[in-house]
Amino acid sequence: MEEIPAVLGRRRLRAARWPAVAGAVLALAATPDAPPPWGFVGHEMAAAVAVAALPDDMPGFFRDAGPQLVHLNPEPDRWRVWEQREMDQAFSYDHYVDLENLPDGALEAPDRFEYLAMLYDAELAKPERDGGFLHFRIVELYQRLVSGWRRWRAEEDAERREWMEERIVNDAGILGHYVTDASQPHHTTIHFNGWDLETPNPEGYTRDNQFHSRFERFFVEAHVTQGDVAAHASTGPPRSVAGSAREAVLAHIRESHAEVETLYRLDRDVGFDPEQPAHPAAKDFAAVRLAAGADMLAALWWSAWLESASPIERGGEDR
Repeated sequence: MEEIPAVLGRRRLRAARWPAVAGAVLALAATPDAPPPWGFVGHEMAAAVAVAALPDDMPGFFRDAGPQLVHLNPEPDRWRVWEQREMDQAFSYDHYVDLENLPDGALEAPDRFEYLAMLYDAELAKPERDGGFLHFRIVELYQRLVSGWRRWRAEEDAERREWMEERIVNDAGILGHYVTDASQPHHTTIHFNGWDLETPNPEGYTRDNQFHSRFERFFVEAHVTQGDVAAHASTGPPRSVAGSAREAVLAHIRESHAEVETLYRLDRDVGFDPEQPAHPAAKDFAAVRLAAGADMLAALWWSAWLESASPIERGGEDR
């Protein structure tokens, strides 16, 4: 796996906690077209565990694409280049959803545009930033994958089928990134990089604005292995959420959000220090969250294939 420098904060670059890393981050940020740093290793481990869970009934080309699916899992973070503002702004808010900021009923909005209108009606300071679109990005990509599989099933031309296979693998790999993001509690909360400064903090949780990268990248790379993740993943074939993927995605995000205080409590009580031996509870927590991402990803890959067996009428206006 490639070596990836430290994380860029969600909304602005912050100097890293460790001086040697800070120098590397700032040097990278000053390099034109350099990919933004992120927790690539955790993403890749979750994807590898998801690939290993694929049943034999999945088409062979998809199972054989395991290395590519693993490589693609961090891909959306490679797009996060600040100098390319149009691209960065188009995708940067898809990596999270701040559940505490959402008005009642927002998660039931039928699409991201009605959802965004609800955020504006709630008068959030910057609605797209203060809400986030993670749940919609996952569902949108899942539906694209179902569509790709449907067309692949119906295509008789061998060459065209191969082209479709490339599209299917790419969409599945990109989907994996956001599913894995959703398993990390920091991606579901306003407390995404230290306990929010404007929120009461009676438990004395850290306000360290490097907590996100310290946990997601440095701690995971130092102390968590793919074997640790696999040990906490489900055994047997992936569950099917065909026909109810949106509900399953929202449940996945809510499950992750329910662990926000556990994450902060562990950091307060035993720490997520990459430079010290890992406390078993801290290591298990990280591995369990990555395994949750792997389980959900395998379920969505498998379910997209199953759901594609049912034909559907094309909709939408011609423009």
